[in-house]
Amino acid sequence: MLMTLLPISSRAQSLKKPDKIVFIENSWLDALHQAQLKNKYIFVDAYATWCGPCNLLKATTFKNSKTAAFFNDNFINVAIDMEKGDGPALAQQWGIQAYPTLLVFDANGKPVTGTVGYLSANQLVKFGKMALGKPAAE
Repeated sequence: MLMTLLPISSRAQSLKKPDKIVFIENSWLDALHQAQLKNKYIFVDAYATWCGPCNLLKATTFKNSKTAAFFNDNFINVAIDMEKGDGPALAQQWGIQAYPTLLVFDANGKPVTGTVGYLSANQLVKFGKMALGKPAAE
């Protein structure tokens, strides 16, 4: 009897919403492809590993369950280390001069909006809603 309950239990766990923002790591092209497939905007966390506010975002804001639910439902999320791989070329292309830089692009890769610096969970949701054209109090 226990063996028959195991698949149900593991399936229920996989349906549980993540309690942090789920990011595609270091692949702008994957994010762009997913955005086009799902017709969603792209949220970019442009960071550097040595950046204190970047690490604080990862440790706090991105782990807020309400913020995670909002961003996971409404965006394709991508985190890009701007100092490795395609990061330096993207930083130059996007005109990034400070970290963290948080950007939103449409499904075709056209810039929508951006901000620089640490944001609290509530501030990040307001930023996301503004990018989507939703009322901030919604």
